Amino acid sequence: MKIATWNVNSLAVRLPQLLAWLEANPVDALVLQETKLTDDKFPQAEIEAAGYHVAFHGQKTYNGVALLSRGAAALDVVKNIPGFADEQARVIAGTVTGEFGPVRVIGGYFPNGQAPDSEKFVYKMRWQDALHDWVREQLAAHPQLALMGDFNVAPDDRDVYDPVGWMNQIHCTPQERAQFQRLLALGLVDAFRLFEQPLKSWSWWDYRNLAFRKNQGLRIDHILLSEPLRPRVQACVIDKAPRKNERPSDHAPVIATLA
Repeated sequence: MKIATWNVNSLAVRLPQLLAWLEANPVDALVLQETKLTDDKFPQAEIEAAGYHVAFHGQKTYNGVALLSRGAAALDVVKNIPGFADEQARVIAGTVTGEFGPVRVIGGYFPNGQAPDSEKFVYKMRWQDALHDWVREQLAAHPQLALMGDFNVAPDDRDVYDPVGWMNQIHCTPQERAQFQRLLALGLVDAFRLFEQPLKSWSWWDYRNLAFRKNQGLRIDHILLSEPLRPRVQACVIDKAPRKNERPSDHAPVIATLA
């Protein structure tokens, strides 16, 4: 079973790239972030023609998430965090069927936060508190669980191309990193760090300053897995190839292989 996450940064622009990627990488479940489409404009027919069921939750211009599944449609779909009032489309969850039983997949587009002294940062902390409490409930109900998405946090200095320059900046603040650790403490594991990885492994590169060419990026897209899934993980990789496309997303897909 392969599961993946990708911030496509506008599905209207990146749909051909997504379809080409799915053809080359037939994953069993994929969560998307920043689709940036209202639900009436979501390309459901095109994705279904590619062999995927899809559940989606969108809004105009900003945010937007989707869950694609191969074989069968996701069950018990939930949009956004229950009990947390939010006008922004940031979360989608559903249960997908793997060869080793159902897996609860939660896809999230975590708030950026803008700056540590901003109201958007306060919102990010509140949102993450609510997510933490809900994921704890979901783990109790679904032992096999994957929390995936654009977390907008680089958990460790090795996840940042310039740790000194980024120190205490957004994505790298102690508060954001503490929230990431709180999620792990629920009984989740960072699938990427289960394996020896190349140095300077990033999932996001700014469009500016030739950042991708210089490999100046951050690892902010993650796949966290519950403990029952840990022994099933065979690999977790970042696929940099789509970042080389013409008009690419600034993020690369992250893929975990389970067996």
